[in-house]
Amino acid sequence: MAKIFNVNGTCRAEQHYMVDLSSRLRAIKAMVDAGDYFTINRARQYGKTTVLNALADYLKSDYYVISLDFQGLSYADFETEERFVAAVSRQILLVVDDGLYVEAERVLTPYTDGSKKGAFLSEFFISLTRICKTMEKRIVLLIDEVDSASNNQVFLDFLAQLRFYYLKRPNIATFQSVILAGVYDVKNLKHRIHPEEESKYNSPWNIAVDFTIDMGFSEKDIATMLLQYENDWDTGMNVKEISHYLYDYTGGYPYLVSRLCQIMAEGITEAEPKSMKSGHWNRDAFQMAVREILKKPNTLFDDMGKKLADYPKLKEMIYCILFQGKKFVYETENERIRIGEMFGFLKERDGMVSVSNRIFEMKLYNLFLSEEETDTRIFAAAEMEKNQFIRGGYLQMNLVLKKFCEYFEEIYSDVDERFIEDNGRRIFLIFLKPIINGSGNYYIESRTRNMKRTDVIIDYKGVQEVLEMKIWHGQEYNKRGENQLLEYLDYYHLRKGYMLSFNFNKNKQIGVREVILGDKILVEAVV
Repeated sequence: MAKIFNVNGTCRAEQHYMVDLSSRLRAIKAMVDAGDYFTINRARQYGKTTVLNALADYLKSDYYVISLDFQGLSYADFETEERFVAAVSRQILLVVDDGLYVEAERVLTPYTDGSKKGAFLSEFFISLTRICKTMEKRIVLLIDEVDSASNNQVFLDFLAQLRFYYLKRPNIATFQSVILAGVYDVKNLKHRIHPEEESKYNSPWNIAVDFTIDMGFSEKDIATMLLQYENDWDTGMNVKEISHYLYDYTGGYPYLVSRLCQIMAEGITEAEPKSMKSGHWNRDAFQMAVREILKKPNTLFDDMGKKLADYPKLKEMIYCILFQGKKFVYETENERIRIGEMFGFLKERDGMVSVSNRIFEMKLYNLFLSEEETDTRIFAAAEMEKNQFIRGGYLQMNLVLKKFCEYFEEIYSDVDERFIEDNGRRIFLIFLKPIINGSGNYYIESRTRNMKRTDVIIDYKGVQEVLEMKIWHGQEYNKRGENQLLEYLDYYHLRKGYMLSFNFNKNKQIGVREVILGDKILVEAVV
């Protein structure tokens, strides 16, 4: 059976194309060998379960491994200590290997068959220490999906017991290492149970060491996965180029990498000639995959929308970053930043807060714009006349800017300067969206986005256009903008570029003009 790119559930090397996890597993094992207790808290669909399953196999030669999944427990299992103990005992007996099973069955059966009435966590942990003391190899406890338990007091009490025995070792036999995996940082559990106590983070999991191992895919990781695919299918792809595209757009987010690869691989068969297979793995195919992943619903993007609704302050921060170019200093104690990073939406770059990857940024733009576009006159105008902007399959950017200037002056001529400073770029993107929707993408060059200027890269059916949007700050600043745009045109091997200036001078000349600079043409629009 041929391997596939997998985005649903655990990845297994014999069935799926995967990056090489060996360096990560070695690094995690070093933490286990040191006796560390820690949490692998990463965003949704970041490969946590895949790593835990691989780790369980990796550790088995040196340790007994108890690998639990709290997603398998029901809400009722957390209602009382007795029910929780019985449920956990059943899971342990279900997953332990033969070397540990006999002793575990002898000790834990009274909790599972109902003969042990009124069992408390304290008694349960004494039973666990007996198992740890009896076995010739140390025991490692892995628990996946701890978010399933995180709103329950019983789980906090469970963590408190783990902490108690951790502090008592080596005088009392206990687990060599405990690893919890989930999205939420366990130190915030008490905050989630008692939201009115916003300043209190007295989690019993303060014994945990920081987990700093990078779980994302590097460009090299992606290349090793694509080489496996190329060896099987012989498509003739440029592995280095496609790996760069994938990393550049995803920042190594595992689900996004695998899903884009899955889209590009769809439809390839062994009977297909190599010349046809290569068409699935080039720049045009990659851009098609980007359009596809942004267009169709998936659980990751669904979760993004829900999280933004649940955390309005985080949503407001991201909006200000994207549309107003505001800068926020990266500070881990800032709750909005911490939550945004925990969900995978934000990251630190050069000491400032940044959206974590280009795909997320494009999706966030779409989400924000979709909330406003249906009630916006300029969107309706672009939607009504969108067909005129495409000729011979190509986007007519000159006409896009010309019509935008006309509609902008008609609709927004009476609004104040502050409104335009805060919303000008958002208004243009609302205008652009129905024109390229379904056949094109755009993204913001985040390194240049600030309060004064924003560079937009528009990709329509494989043809790129570079547009600089900026607030007018005088002729000298405009000249610098022209020179910067020329550099971008050289980088993208383009001869023509575009500028859109929001100018508040009363004597400004509204409209579109062409400027020749060397061998380049700049189309400059002023509103």
